[in-house]
Amino acid sequence: MKIAVCVKQVPDTWAEKKLRDSDSRLDRESADGVLNELDEYAVEQALQLVEAAGGEVVIVTMGPERAGETLRKAISMGADAGIHIVDDNLGGSDAVATSAVLAKALSGREFDLILFGSESTDARMSVIPAMVAERLDLPQVTFAQKVDINGSELTVERVTEYGFDLLSAQLPAVVSVVEKINEPRYPSFKGIMAAKKKPVEILTVADLGLEPSVVGASGAWSEVADFAARPPKAAGVVVTDEGDGGVKIADFLTSQKII
Repeated sequence: MKIAVCVKQVPDTWAEKKLRDSDSRLDRESADGVLNELDEYAVEQALQLVEAAGGEVVIVTMGPERAGETLRKAISMGADAGIHIVDDNLGGSDAVATSAVLAKALSGREFDLILFGSESTDARMSVIPAMVAERLDLPQVTFAQKVDINGSELTVERVTEYGFDLLSAQLPAVVSVVEKINEPRYPSFKGIMAAKKKPVEILTVADLGLEPSVVGASGAWSEVADFAARPPKAAGVVVTDEGDGGVKIADFLTSQKII
């Protein structure tokens, strides 16, 4: 079985995020770049499937040169190889362009399964898996909390508001997984050292046969029209109890339409 796992480098979850005044894009240089936490579950799921049935796991990422660190981090968990799409023309790409780039990189490589995390922590859109599946004309199942494969048949428990739906599809397919599906392993020292020697294919927009005009900020279908800094937190209201504290609190809660 040949499995691709698409991962993304995102700003550290605990870092303060801000948009740049120059182009209204997320300032990624102001925070450390880390492997998207939700993608780790997809990597772990791929490794478990290959450990059970044999095969290989290839990590795929799109991003600047420093995203290579994230790629190697995912490989160090136990994957076999990586694909890094890196090109200055990609800066500012929206979800539509990103899905086009990933689909081109994945196309024709005979992957049996393409895995994603449910979303990235910097965008929270959850649309890339479906877009990639549509571009590759593959069945897609999102928000999987359990994945089973029997021959060429894929069975998934898809999380819903009321529990889960049991869905099936034929491979090849695209699946996004949720954090309930497993507990990602930590890279071992051996895995970290081995990851430095594992092959990583570097691709550009030209290598994928895409025109620069369809990616990046110039090709984006969406843009940030305007933004403003969050206003500072207002001072709280101090209630002094002079025998009527309960009434004052009730009046305040009423004014805030809480009661």
